[in-house]
Amino acid sequence: MTTLAQSMAPAGTRSRGRIAYNAALAVGGSLLVAGLAQLSIKLPFTPVPITGQTLGVLLVGASLGPVLGAASLGLYVAEGWAGLPFFAEARHGSTATLFHPSAALASAGYLWGFVLAAAMVGWLARRGWDRSVRSSIGAMFLGEVVLYAVGITWLAAALHVPIIDPTAVCSFRTGAGCDALQLGLYPFVIGDVLKLLLAAVLLPATWRLIGRTGQGG
Repeated sequence: MTTLAQSMAPAGTRSRGRIAYNAALAVGGSLLVAGLAQLSIKLPFTPVPITGQTLGVLLVGASLGPVLGAASLGLYVAEGWAGLPFFAEARHGSTATLFHPSAALASAGYLWGFVLAAAMVGWLARRGWDRSVRSSIGAMFLGEVVLYAVGITWLAAALHVPIIDPTAVCSFRTGAGCDALQLGLYPFVIGDVLKLLLAAVLLPATWRLIGRTGQGG
């Protein structure tokens, strides 16, 4: 099946035009996530802020497909690595913080999770999971699972804390005694469920709007 972006490509686009169109989509997707990253709320006990990025990642992955979606999010990470203030709180990364778990950017694992989540959601969208709200919810949920699996594992390594510690007594004022799930998952569940549902509604609605549901190869 075609992706949403492919279905909206100008008719009769030749090879060179198709490359330019895809490049524009990849850049546009990276800028969307960069913009949503600035909608952030810093929590006092964790280095991971609440942001709008996840919504952008899900929409970009589903709209662009696995390869172009992952490329767009890879470009986003590269833009931050190059020094552009595209990460949450207008931050950027470096080789040291983006390629090795470090307390300096303990949330960097989520950035790499964005790339894999976009690929996962895009892969499912290519199989028609973005055509109905029910299947879109499933696709977005699986994308979130991939994102958090990478992000939480990185966070635990960066902060030298266990992923889960049933005996942990977490201080949600200072972060002392918290495990990685308490720092990097639990505070974000409600917000990410809302973003997941919004993305899952937007994709099928857009398909219906352009009148292309059921088409594609």
